[in-house]
Amino acid sequence: MDGADDRVRAVLIAGPTASGKSALALAVAESLGGIVINADSMQVYRDLAIITARPGAADAARAAHLLYGHVDAAENYSVGRFVEDAREALTQARTQARVAVFTGGSGLYFKALTRGLAAIPPVAAEIRIAVRAKLESGGVAALHAELARRDPATAARLAPADRTRVARALEVFEATGRAISDWHRDGLPPLLDAAHIVKVFLAPERAELYRRIDARFDAMLAAGALEEVRALHARRLDPLLPAMKAHGVPWLIRHIGGEMSLAAAAEHGKADTRHYAKRQFTWFRHQLGDWPRADPHAAFDDVMRAAGR
Repeated sequence: MDGADDRVRAVLIAGPTASGKSALALAVAESLGGIVINADSMQVYRDLAIITARPGAADAARAAHLLYGHVDAAENYSVGRFVEDAREALTQARTQARVAVFTGGSGLYFKALTRGLAAIPPVAAEIRIAVRAKLESGGVAALHAELARRDPATAARLAPADRTRVARALEVFEATGRAISDWHRDGLPPLLDAAHIVKVFLAPERAELYRRIDARFDAMLAAGALEEVRALHARRLDPLLPAMKAHGVPWLIRHIGGEMSLAAAAEHGKADTRHYAKRQFTWFRHQLGDWPRADPHAAFDDVMRAAGR
């Protein structure tokens, strides 16, 4: 990549939780003169600094970090909002002639960056509230039955017990009069040009990854994660909000409510995180199977080599 037209403008670092993405992104940003941009759906929330292992002040002092902790937990941050925020972050990076180093574990964010996004308009708050009220009063089975009457094609694709996706599909139909699958067909173009990016998926050995997940959960508790969740719980937010479902949060809330010991809550939180990591491997293999896999210990050299450095 010798010519100006061939220079790398973005590096995309994905992988399962606790695989070392943030550390790699920071090292790459320092080496390339880049800006680290968050692509993790939980690290956007202001209330979840510790329980999501969000980069701290020491990391920010080494390289600029964008899209971290800029959203209140009461909000339902979506991939559509991420694309708009990412567009602004890319503009900032390009204005400063810096490489944009995206990192995180949210596959849909990376898919939107590289393959585009369904152009679903925002759903009005009153519609979302009404659908959530139906979900709470009648249960997910009744909501799925309503979706089957109004958008049978989408209902047939969704698991009847999938509360989040069933509610989302019904919200979109209620707001737009169109099936969510129609919006997915008529999408927005990708933000990034494939010719000017380096992408990598960190793929650590599973036993080592699970050990890291467990150790990190213990470290987060030691750093004050329980107190952070206690403050979040005190806000009495809708339990269906994304921030309220961050790994470890529901179990720690049950501990705070006296339903289980801290040790039991921690074990459940670790198990959920391990299961999520397994799903991340599967999702990327099926949805973004062309991404190069890398051992975390060799990934820095791999990225630098792909970037022509």
